Amino acid sequence: AITVDGEAFGTYDLTEDQTVEISGTNRLIIENGTARMEWADCPDQLCVNHRAVDKNGESIICLPNKIVVAIESSDESGLDGVVQ
Repeated sequence: AITVDGEAFGTYDLTEDQTVEISGTNRLIIENGTARMEWADCPDQLCVNHRAVDKNGESIICLPNKIVVAIESSDESGLDGVVQ
């Protein structure tokens, strides 16, 4: 799940390689079953330097831009995981 300032932004399947532009401030890359922050306009770049995530409960947080990328999986869905 991707949230921006506490509001839902979107849900993305980790099995589909794609680039997600988040509010013009961050760019998330989903590839090979992982999600990583490729670019951010924040000063600290902690989210960009964070390792890629792929397991349920893992997250990447960009505090200056109030963005949270969280991996959530559901046994019922049959998916390995999704980024919302």
